[in-house]
Amino acid sequence: MRLNVDQHTDDTGNGALGSVMERLQVQESYCFHCQSCGTRVLEERVFKRVLPLPNGNWSSLVDDWCCHPDPFANLKLLPRAEDCLLGDTHLLVPRDRGCEETLTQELSPITNKMADGQNQDTPKPNRRRTLVSCKSCTAGLGEAVAPGTLKLYITEVTVRPSVGDSQFDTSLDRSLFLEQTIAARLVELSSSQSMFRFSVQASDGKAFILLWLLNSDSLIASFSATPLSTVRGDAVTSPGRRQCSEHQSPTKAGSAVKVLYLPCSPSASTHQDVVDTWEKDIGVHPLDLPLTTCQELLLVLTASTSCLPPSLHSMNSYQVAYMRL
Repeated sequence: MRLNVDQHTDDTGNGALGSVMERLQVQESYCFHCQSCGTRVLEERVFKRVLPLPNGNWSSLVDDWCCHPDPFANLKLLPRAEDCLLGDTHLLVPRDRGCEETLTQELSPITNKMADGQNQDTPKPNRRRTLVSCKSCTAGLGEAVAPGTLKLYITEVTVRPSVGDSQFDTSLDRSLFLEQTIAARLVELSSSQSMFRFSVQASDGKAFILLWLLNSDSLIASFSATPLSTVRGDAVTSPGRRQCSEHQSPTKAGSAVKVLYLPCSPSASTHQDVVDTWEKDIGVHPLDLPLTTCQELLLVLTASTSCLPPSLHSMNSYQVAYMRL
């Protein structure tokens, strides 16, 4: 079967341009918006420094490299005034007075309840996090990791230049935004750090999804308004679109990544040996996300899998999915 497609380039600033990590520049003015409702939560921030944080395995690497105890074990890396620090899935920015009008904070307990099979002799201590939410819609945006520092997840906020920043466009589907944001980060991390296996984790540090990036050169063709098949590979619908159709003509196409994934929750995972192996492998890169976002991401992935032919649903122990860029 041959498909003639026009490759679609998204020039609206909402997709296919890489993640916000790649777009932030020094001495440029930016506004931060709540992704759920579009409300400006941070006004006209100009950063004198935009610096990357050490990757998720840096503490383990220090233990391997140093012949003495880790000197940074009890220290937090926090931004100074007019700094923006870039994590793998979050931004650290200084809090200002304007946050009182747009953000709310609430203490949330984290229990030390242990999962089945966890060592009973080494429970994790209970601690409380300060959750940060949008005052307009109460959507969770991140945490206050220190009295003057905000940790904002790139899956919960959008960052746009202040110049020309008109009314925020909330038409972009939440699942599509999440899909494109995570896919872009996978590509960036694989390109910059040669990392291809990722452990998506909630705040408790336990793996929620194992992700394995296979390639980033797939192409998804759109039939009418619904993306339905990959041109390079097998026919699939868009992740987040559950209805499939096979008899329409494609109108446009967009880039996508192909991933293998494995849910890690006790109720979903039947391959605990694989999960245990990944957790012990220092080559697996952790990606920290809010629990609700982990759940949303799993829905996006399973929706993609459900639209593949049954023979292509899985590969060895893993499920197969495509994520749009």
